[in-house]
Amino acid sequence: MPSDLYIGTLLRTLITSKPNANLLELGTGIGLSLSWMIDGMDSESRLISVDNDPQLIEIAKSYFGQDKRVEIVCADGTEWIKNYNKEKFDLIFADAWPGKYCEVDETLELIKVGGIYIIDDMLVQPNWPVGHQKSVDKLIVYLENRKDFNLTKMNWSTGIIIAIRKY
Repeated sequence: MPSDLYIGTLLRTLITSKPNANLLELGTGIGLSLSWMIDGMDSESRLISVDNDPQLIEIAKSYFGQDKRVEIVCADGTEWIKNYNKEKFDLIFADAWPGKYCEVDETLELIKVGGIYIIDDMLVQPNWPVGHQKSVDKLIVYLENRKDFNLTKMNWSTGIIIAIRKY
């Protein structure tokens, strides 16, 4: 399910606040959120977007593959997260199971102090499978109990959580 207009404008705004940023999107899809993220980036920022669907990656590459600031990766998100060992990120938008419902600790460790972790679809969605609310509730409780992040839960758009790594 693609992200809506609200999350797109929020991503663009948050990214604009991070000049010379290192950015990560988990769950490229066809590149809808990616387009908003790119629109917020300055000329010195870099963005990696990861998805495991080769057909969707090809669509995203056809639109954004020429942008030298952007790296679009076709890989299993779980494996990518576990194997990434480069510079930490100023912002991570986790819009896929890996980074949002699994490998959460590993993903949060990839965020710089002062960096942003953002997820959407925290309010009930019509396409949720039976029992998905339990996964959402468990994630929210987990994030609320982390002492290394401050977070805000927003009953807006599809339900947003923004967490900032503490100093």
